[in-house]
Amino acid sequence: MVRNTQLDDPIGSVALLQEPNRARLYDLVSRAGEPVGRDEAAAALGITRELAAFHLDRLVEGGLLATEFRRLGGRTGPGAGRPAKLYRRTEGDVIVTLPTRNYDRAADVMAAALEQLGSRGASALNPLARERGREEAGHLLSAMESVSAVADDVVPLVETLRGAGYAPEIEPDGSVMLHNCPYDALAQDHRDLTCGMSAAWAEGVVEVLGAPMRVELNPQPGRCCVIVRPLAEPGAA
Repeated sequence: MVRNTQLDDPIGSVALLQEPNRARLYDLVSRAGEPVGRDEAAAALGITRELAAFHLDRLVEGGLLATEFRRLGGRTGPGAGRPAKLYRRTEGDVIVTLPTRNYDRAADVMAAALEQLGSRGASALNPLARERGREEAGHLLSAMESVSAVADDVVPLVETLRGAGYAPEIEPDGSVMLHNCPYDALAQDHRDLTCGMSAAWAEGVVEVLGAPMRVELNPQPGRCCVIVRPLAEPGAA
């Protein structure tokens, strides 16, 4: 069954993001590969540590962030200092629909039905997902005045992935890491089907944009199972 975060006041929690700094902090923590500390958050936004701590703790109270305590720098034992308070995005989703809708339940049932079909389910799903990826990339290209005006081939790819909710980030080796799975709740119970769909969609995007990239599946906790890597490794002839 698809699981969403249960909050007493989901509308109030979402309303917390109306404050600009709070929204930026939530975005920062959500896109980070590791829990974020107060000093790091303050430096990233150019605000004081006290203000960052206030907003981060308000997001915790609203159920949008969770905390953990850990000593930074790898030091342990006496003299290592107090553990730092770190922030990470809470598991699950916060969904507000008025009136109530149950799209997640429908998706869960459909995914279960496709899984019962075995390989035939993936054979039906993945080509359609790939075609949808082509369509979304095509919409981006048609909206651009000139594709050649974009100096970096990865830019339109990143914009398409960001628009689809994947929270992409370019790594030093040129790979595009996806720090959010838009289908995370569904993937909890239907991981192979969902990851295959995401990979096929990304392949369609890469194909239309002509980016010199390849799509790989590499499931890791806390991020999307898909990674988009350069065709040629850095420094290769």
